[in-house]
Formats: sequence, structure tokens, C-alpha cells
Amino acid sequence: MSAVCVVGELLPLPGKRPATSGIDKRPVAGRVAVGELGLDGDVQVNKKHHGGEGQAVYAYAQADADHWAAELDRELPPGRFGENLRTEGLDLVGAVVGERWRIGTALFEVTAPRTPCANFARWWDVPDLVKRFARHGATGAYLRVLETGELGAGDAVQVVARPDHGITLGEQFLITTFQKHRVAELAPVLPYVPVKDRARLEQRIAARLR
Repeated sequence: MSAVCVVGELLPLPGKRPATSGIDKRPVAGRVAVGELGLDGDVQVNKKHHGGEGQAVYAYAQADADHWAAELDRELPPGRFGENLRTEGLDLVGAVVGERWRIGTALFEVTAPRTPCANFARWWDVPDLVKRFARHGATGAYLRVLETGELGAGDAVQVVARPDHGITLGEQFLITTFQKHRVAELAPVLPYVPVKDRARLEQRIAARLR
């Protein structure tokens, strides 16, 4: 893991509610405490779409950041995706929903892919970024904190458990975004997704199975 990031400053969103965004994350040095709802010093402003028990921490892979750096011809240092963890050597698109990571002394569970939002496009000043980000499919990983602890840049990400259902973050994002007729296939991931999203996904699955 190359970097640990928390909010640098809250960005104003004129005419929007909430009026600020915590997407501006910046690397921090040393060990960082991991609480049940995220990293010490971090802030998620829009609790409806970000944060909470199933979105306590957000990870983005260096390999995927490199793709966008080349695509947009700009530097994209850690934190630029709004991520808390910039990972290395780990295929996040291929991460299985529900797999568990040991980082430092904390234990995390992969819960869901990120859905790109308009604030993301505004921050980068790339108007069509949401569509491009979705088409590329490398959305990063939301994490639940199963055991609190501490971590720091340079810590290894150890995959310590992986469910046998085999549904990856990439496949979940593909189904929920572009292949909604396949939503019933996501039934095995229900125990792992953020609690706030579980009922809606369960309803969508039930409707497709009728």
C-alpha cells in the first residue's frame, strides 16, 4: 500500500446540498488509527452516498490510477480519486465481494464498488468523467471495518479470507450499471453489501425473480 489519505479540505459545492464535499483526500505520514466508521481525521460529508458501516474506507489501485493518468495526461497522486488507501499489487476489479483484508492491525471486508458521481467530474474538471469512469469499470473498493486498529503507508494488504461465490467488484458494478437484467445473480453478495443498500438490492433481486 503506497499511501493513506484523509480529507485535506472540504470543497465548496455552490447551490448543492450538502454544500461541501470531502472528496479532497491527501496523504498523511505515520500510523493512522482505524475506527469502526473510518480513518482518524477523515470526513464524509454526504452520509447518504458516502460513509457509514459499509463504506467506512475507500481503496483505489495504483494500476487503475496509472490508466487514468495516461488517459488524461495528468498526474494523479494518492487521494486524487477521493480514496483513503492507494493500493499496489492488488487487482481491485477482481476482488471478490466479501473478501477480507488485513492491513496493519486492522481487518477490513470488501463490500461494494464505488458509483462515480458528479462531484468527481467537477473536481477533475472533466465533464464526461462519470460516463468514462463507468465504462472503464475500475471503480475501486468500499470497505467495512471488522476490527479496528492502525495502519500506515507501506503496509502490505493481505487477503486473509475470500467467499466462494466468486462474484467480483467488477462483475457487481457491471450488473448494477449496465446489465440490470442479471441482478438476481447478485443474491450471494447481499450479506456483504453496505447495510443501507441491502434492502434496495434485495427488492431488485426479488422483483427480477417473480
